[in-house]
Amino acid sequence: MFDFVNRKKRIVQVIMGLAVLPFLFWGIESYRNTGQEGYVAIVDGEEIPRREYEQALRDHQERIRAMMGANFDSAMLDSFEIRNSVLERLIQQRLLQREAVHNGFIVLDSQLVKTIREIPAFQKDSKFSKQQYEELLKAQGLTPKVFESRVRQELLLQQLLDGYSEYGFAPKAVAERVKYLSEVKREINQYQIDPEQFIAQVIPDEESITAYYEKQKADFDLPEQVRVEYVVLSLDAVAKNETVSGEAVNAYFSEHKDEFSQPEERKASHILISLTPDASEEDKQTARGKAQQILEQVQRDLEQFTQLAQEHSNDPGSAPQGGDLGFFGRGAMVKPFEDKIFSMQLNEVSDIVETDFGLHVIKLTDIKEAKQQSLEEVREQIESKLKLQLVASAFGEIAEDFRNVVYEQGGDLQAVAKKFELTVEQSDWISRNVIEPPILANDKLLSALFSEEVIANQSNTEAIEVGADTFVAARVTEHKPATSQSLSMVKDQIIDKLKTQMAQARAVEEGEKKLERLRAGDTVEIDWTEAKQISYMQSQGLDHETLRTIFKVQTDDLPTFVGAANPSGGFTLTRINKVIEPESAEALKLTDFNKQLQQMITQEEMSSYLTVLRKQYDVKVKQDAF
Repeated sequence: MFDFVNRKKRIVQVIMGLAVLPFLFWGIESYRNTGQEGYVAIVDGEEIPRREYEQALRDHQERIRAMMGANFDSAMLDSFEIRNSVLERLIQQRLLQREAVHNGFIVLDSQLVKTIREIPAFQKDSKFSKQQYEELLKAQGLTPKVFESRVRQELLLQQLLDGYSEYGFAPKAVAERVKYLSEVKREINQYQIDPEQFIAQVIPDEESITAYYEKQKADFDLPEQVRVEYVVLSLDAVAKNETVSGEAVNAYFSEHKDEFSQPEERKASHILISLTPDASEEDKQTARGKAQQILEQVQRDLEQFTQLAQEHSNDPGSAPQGGDLGFFGRGAMVKPFEDKIFSMQLNEVSDIVETDFGLHVIKLTDIKEAKQQSLEEVREQIESKLKLQLVASAFGEIAEDFRNVVYEQGGDLQAVAKKFELTVEQSDWISRNVIEPPILANDKLLSALFSEEVIANQSNTEAIEVGADTFVAARVTEHKPATSQSLSMVKDQIIDKLKTQMAQARAVEEGEKKLERLRAGDTVEIDWTEAKQISYMQSQGLDHETLRTIFKVQTDDLPTFVGAANPSGGFTLTRINKVIEPESAEALKLTDFNKQLQQMITQEEMSSYLTVLRKQYDVKVKQDAF
């Protein structure tokens, strides 16, 4: 989505625990010197405490919970990929901090003060309010010292990243060529040669079947498997067993009515003609002329809005969706844009609106009126929140008690479940590569389950933390060792695989023969598809290799023919009928494209930069970090 959030507003997002920089998700000052033992990684001699890592996981979970509401499922976050992503961001944070300090970057007190004083959230009547500043931080559980430390860190890194962003450079000639290649189109017809039509014609011989089995024998081994029973202790599970009084619910609702008010939201689409504040007068006139032309087209035919947005909008996030920005409330967009939207009537089209990002033609497409939810509508939500509050502070002690009981009970999870009011769950056969259920897809838990001791004694594993505030204890109830399957057992599978391979080879062979004849000028009976126009930007579902094949061929003499094997099997013949040249490059469009190209180059450079820093500053990840 098009980013209407201005730069100053990004700093205040620290208060809400959001990212100010691409690599910076959490401040670190409040986690240092906690006295907690254990770490998950070391960056240039500095430990990343486990507590910081676990807090980052919980913060991430809470943000996802807030975004998804009733659709949230904690199991979706219980994966190695999520945990590793969180750790990687913390490591990247440390690397960039080291580099910023190494390069002599500093943040002056005057710069810090100026930044904080200019944050709109801390202002009253357009002036900084110390009282509002302190109250807002207090509401978020932050002290001024911690918040100012975080802002200082982020300003420091912003200096580093802003400087680095200037490195991306694309010469004008390169930008022009890339833009041309992205926009030039070719009109084509196609014909698919499907391997399925040859399946009935191919029969693998016994020698081929045996040879395949001997070569791929390991592929048919059945891995070691177990069936397990397990219990899950989580903050949510414990909270469900708590009770809260009706009086407590009523009191919370009365004191937090604003929390349950739904402010008015509006849904809009826009067409953006990019224009920077420092643009030349010539560029401004060109941009305004184009915006005016688009506005007049929309005014003549409102139904054209979606198509015009797709063709002309410079917002890469919304343009493919016809300019659709979705629903948003006040405070989400820059002020000129917001003021216009909230003054419009449904289905009204605005005049040209100018912001720091350029010129906008806006269409208001829907309105959600402001609404105050009733107590009955939010009763369950309040009860869940109060239950979580009741157990949150004591959950550490509960988890420790859980660990002890799991250990003391040896090979009995029923007693554990009874004490903590949990359910003993049963799994189907699982291997070390288990995907379902996700709660068991934890490397540390699986290592315990497949250990000799746990299998032989059918004893409980230790209580293992598999996610934020989530512990699992399990025991093996049945075990199957790894076994090799004989040729007779897998023969049908091998025959199917070989027939598929042989049919694919026949399809390619047939395609290459037809292509040769077409290029020779022979008459070939082919049921071509309807003509369609394609480009690198509008591939019409074609895979990249097919696109490359089509755009690589010379088009001096049309029609011309190309062919390529499909990644999924088969062969595609393509007839190229004509080349559609792009419109003449407008200076404004080329400038915007050059900026996008530079951003792509910068992203690639930043990725390489972080790779170099990782080698330079000695990063060590603890083996049992997860």
